[in-house]
Amino acid sequence: MFVHRLLKHAKLSVLPLITFSAIIFHIYADGIVYHDSLHSAANTEAPEKLEVHNHRTKGIGSTLVHIPLHSIQEKDEANSRNQKALVAPFNATEEERIAWLQGQLHNFKIFKSNNLTRQFNARVLGFLGRKCEVQFFMTWISPASLFGGRELLSVESIFKNHPKACLIILSRTLDSRHGYRILKPLLDRGFKVQATAPDLSFLVKGTPVEAWFRELRKGRKDPGEIPLSQNLSNLIRLAVLYKYGGIYIDTDFIVLKPLTGLRNSIGAQSMNLDSKHWTRLNNAVLIFDIGHQLLHRFINEFALTFDGNKWGHNGPYLVSRVIKRLGKRHDFNFTVLPPMAFYPVDWNKINGLFMKPKTQEESKWVEAKLLQLRRKTYGIHLWNKHSSRLTIEEGSIMGRLASDYCVICNKWV
Repeated sequence: MFVHRLLKHAKLSVLPLITFSAIIFHIYADGIVYHDSLHSAANTEAPEKLEVHNHRTKGIGSTLVHIPLHSIQEKDEANSRNQKALVAPFNATEEERIAWLQGQLHNFKIFKSNNLTRQFNARVLGFLGRKCEVQFFMTWISPASLFGGRELLSVESIFKNHPKACLIILSRTLDSRHGYRILKPLLDRGFKVQATAPDLSFLVKGTPVEAWFRELRKGRKDPGEIPLSQNLSNLIRLAVLYKYGGIYIDTDFIVLKPLTGLRNSIGAQSMNLDSKHWTRLNNAVLIFDIGHQLLHRFINEFALTFDGNKWGHNGPYLVSRVIKRLGKRHDFNFTVLPPMAFYPVDWNKINGLFMKPKTQEESKWVEAKLLQLRRKTYGIHLWNKHSSRLTIEEGSIMGRLASDYCVICNKWV
C-alpha cells in the first residue's frame, strides 16, 4: 500500500516535469538551423539589353567576416499580426500629420532598437560568409502571419534557379519563432535563408539620407498619407544594396532564370514602341555592386525629394527621374533592361496569367506565352496589389509556372 502511494505521488510529480521538458524540447527544436547546400542551376538564354552604361566597377559583394549568428528572436512578435497599419489621418495638413507622427512614435517598432537590431551587421556578415553563390535581399514589413504561399513561391523560385544562393529577408516580424517556422521547410532542404530584423540607423549611416532619417525618428518630418512603412521599404532596399551589394527582389516576383549573369542592372517597366526608349523604370528588382554610385544618387534623391503623399514617388518614379536626369553623359556603369526582362506583363493585364484556358485557342495562347516567358524573361512581377486576391487556376500560366519553379510545391495558392 505504501509503495502504491509512492508510485502515485511520483506520477503526479513527474507529469509537470515531462510537460515542461516537452515545451523546452519544442523551443530548442525550433531553433535548429541546417546549413547544407545544393547544386547550382544551369545558364539559360537572356533577353537583350535596352541601354548599357558601361564603365569599370567592383564586383557584387564585399569582404565578409565570419561572426556567430543568433538564429532566432528571443521573444515572439506574434502580437504584431493584430496591429493595423500606422497611417496618418486622411486629408490632414502637413502640421497635423507631423503632430500625429510625434504622438505615434512609440508605436513604430521599425524605429526602435533591440537585441536583434543591434546585432544586425554581425548577423548579415556572418550569414553572407557561408559560401554564397549570390546574395539576395527581400523586405517584409507586414505581420508574419501574412507571409503566405505566394510569398513563399517567390522565395522558392530564387532557390530553384540559385540553389547555392543566400537570401536575407529584412523583417522584424519574420525574425521570430513564427517566422522561423515559416522558413523551416526551406532550411530543412539545405537552402540558406534567414530573416533578419534591420537596423535602419546603421543602414543609412554615412549616406545622404542619414540626417533626414534622424529627423524622422524625432517626429520632425511629414510622413505623408501613404503608410510610412511602405516608403521606408523603398529606402531599405537601396541602403542594403549600397552597404552589401547583391540582388534585391520584391516578394511578388517569380524568378524564371538565374540572375547571376547580370550586374548593375535595373528594369524598365514600360517603353516607347517607336523609339525603343524606356518611359518608366521600376525598383521591384535591383542588381548592384556594393557602394555603387547610382545607388548613392537614389538615396540622395530620397532624402531631398521625399513625399509620403504620392504613391510611387519614392520608389519607381524616384529611380526613373534620377536616371532620366543623368542622360547619356555620365561615368556610371549600369544597364537598363527592357520590360520583357522583369515586367513582361503590365499590372492591368496580370489577371490573364491566373485564368485557365477554356478554349483550344486560349490553350494555344497559354503554350505560346509560356514559351516566350521561359526564353526571354528573367522573371515576372505579379503586381500583388492587383493580383493578391486572384486564385491561381489549374492549367493557367501561373499554375504551370508555380509547379515548375517551386521547391516545396505544396502551398502556393
